[in-house]
Amino acid sequence: MGNRPPQDEAERQRLAEERARLAAHRGKATWGEKLVPLGEFRAAVERSGRVLAGEERAAEVASYTAPRGDKVAVEGPYSKVIVFGGVYNNHRALAALLDEAERRGAEAIYCLGDLGGFGPSPNEVRPLLEAGAVRTIQGNYEESLAGGAEDCNCGYADPRDNHFAKLSYGYTAEQTAADFKRWMGQLPCRRRIRVGNKEVLLVHGSPRRINEFLFASTSPDPFLEVLLEQEDCDLLLCTHTGLHWRRTLPSARQVANVGVIGRPANDGTTQVWFAVLEAQTSGEVAIELVPLVYDHLELAAEMRREGLPAEFVETILTGWWTTCLEVLPPRERALSKY
Repeated sequence: MGNRPPQDEAERQRLAEERARLAAHRGKATWGEKLVPLGEFRAAVERSGRVLAGEERAAEVASYTAPRGDKVAVEGPYSKVIVFGGVYNNHRALAALLDEAERRGAEAIYCLGDLGGFGPSPNEVRPLLEAGAVRTIQGNYEESLAGGAEDCNCGYADPRDNHFAKLSYGYTAEQTAADFKRWMGQLPCRRRIRVGNKEVLLVHGSPRRINEFLFASTSPDPFLEVLLEQEDCDLLLCTHTGLHWRRTLPSARQVANVGVIGRPANDGTTQVWFAVLEAQTSGEVAIELVPLVYDHLELAAEMRREGLPAEFVETILTGWWTTCLEVLPPRERALSKY
């Protein structure tokens, strides 16, 4: 051990510190905007909940997990589709994604909403969506812009997060054409597609709420299983958090947050992310989360010309979030630079 080069020892120390940070909240629960001891959280749940037994409990569980039946028509079937979220006005990444979709031979392209915010020149987005025949659903941005709301309804609780969200929304609302806003208001809030023989539900935040954050660390398997039972689907795809992840549940059903193409995934790289779904001969569906390279330098230059916050430009250039960090749960925040 004493013969290790200094840089190896430094890397070992860095990894040990990272593991310690990631494990620091174990034994605690996220309660609103703070962490509390798990025992305290459980005691509060006991005080506020109901205790049921026997058949009454079984009936409540069956009622809660019963399929909701949203009557949304199922599109497809497809063998290969591309799904992405969070354009955030990044028309350069959107153009690159459409080129990639053609290269990969995708039969259909779906966008999970949040066309605006963060980036420049919102009116550049719609022509690309139409040229690429992109099937789009409403995110909280489309809902707010179409309805003339005063804010983006992003779901932030922290004042700093909301400060930058207000700047982003104000710019997009002012710059977006009226007919584009009306078009946004006509978009569906969810879609269902069939890939192979599997049914896939597409939503923005979650099936429950358009601005609900489904982070990997705060979306346990039992919770996700219930969502898929309620929605009567084999796969669930969402976005909104800006961070991509995927998981196969104990039931063999799958959930994926497809990430966003509007800004990097807070990982120190300038690439953005999307998902490819492909039917397998086994009957299953493979979900591949794919990095996308685009002309981020030109995007940053355009953002500067439009007078967007320097913090937004820094994120595009460095791959590290400088805003909207306070919403991140402890594990995701521990991986941030700031």
